[in-house]
Amino acid sequence: MKTAFYRKNYCFGTGSVGVMGDNRTYDNTICVRSVEAIDGMTATFAHLPHDFLESVSNRIINEVEGINRVVYDITSKPPGTIEWE
Repeated sequence: MKTAFYRKNYCFGTGSVGVMGDNRTYDNTICVRSVEAIDGMTATFAHLPHDFLESVSNRIINEVEGINRVVYDITSKPPGTIEWE
């Protein structure tokens, strides 16, 4: 059953358990994606400094309601696409 389900579906949302103060939160994950490309046919993920990514993550979590986890997509194209669908 699980295998059949995964074969039919190609895009899944995810919930995330986090901690804000002393409480658990059950909110959403957001993905940050930055790529370097000349023509859009191929692209590599941008090698952003960790301190910059940390700052972006902290601002998103603290300023965007409903987000408690930030991930950074390091998939190049190919195999990935530049945009998420």
